[in-house]
Amino acid sequence: MILRLLALCLVAAAMPAAAQVAPAIPAAEVVTLWPKGAPGAQAHRGEPERIENTYVHNVHAPSLTVMRADPSHANGAAVIVVPGGGHNMLVWINEGMGPAKALTRYGVTAFVLKYRLSREPGSTYSIERDAAADLVRAVRYVRAHARDYGIDPARIGVMGFSAGGELVQLVADNPPPVALAGDAIDRVSARPDFQVLVYPGPLGSPAKSAAGAPPAFIAAGSLDKCCAPPAMTLYNQLRDAGVSAELHLFADTDHAFNIGARSERISILHWPDRLADWLSDSGWLHPRPTAPAR
Repeated sequence: MILRLLALCLVAAAMPAAAQVAPAIPAAEVVTLWPKGAPGAQAHRGEPERIENTYVHNVHAPSLTVMRADPSHANGAAVIVVPGGGHNMLVWINEGMGPAKALTRYGVTAFVLKYRLSREPGSTYSIERDAAADLVRAVRYVRAHARDYGIDPARIGVMGFSAGGELVQLVADNPPPVALAGDAIDRVSARPDFQVLVYPGPLGSPAKSAAGAPPAFIAAGSLDKCCAPPAMTLYNQLRDAGVSAELHLFADTDHAFNIGARSERISILHWPDRLADWLSDSGWLHPRPTAPAR
């Protein structure tokens, strides 16, 4: 009997690592922006989202997926990532979770937004009314819960790709959203402190309130007939209004280069580093003093 037990122990010790039980991977933290239901979405309450080839459809309960920066280098900055997808789907991985992961490497806590889709077949939502309201609510939620996430309520940015960039423009480059008479979150400021637009779509361009817009980092491909013109238009508006802005137009590059993981061009592969440079140079990656230095 003793020999049999010894043999079993030796077999277990010799098992390859892949055959052993791996530790459980914690599920991502997801926050529903309107616990009682988003305004205008009551008829779809309880309907499940649909995922097709990593693209998200049928969003009726807007939410934030939280990607926390590692505590060893978290710096208190936060960015709400707004995926594109033409307002008929969300490019969830390449323009959502992938960019969020890249941001956490720079010490930024990221929140990936699922917003209502206005161009899905049968949708009753509006981009300007409903999808933009989801981003407004997201900014308010993150700022209201800044202490819970260890972030600075004065260093909250928004980052939008393509259709998501349109929502960023509607929120950041238009007159500030008014406080609502809803819950406590609806009374928090919805103005982002900085904005990142990656091949932003034409809706929302030109900006209606460039002079009051937050500082901007803008990137697009020079061959992008859809979204290079809005990028240049916004940059010129911000520059003329005296708002700090940085524009990158990448040569021989078209739409949807995402965070560059699949590109053969070195400049596209490294464009997130240009964003990190801008974030650092602008002070967004560094704690800000609460009182003037002596």
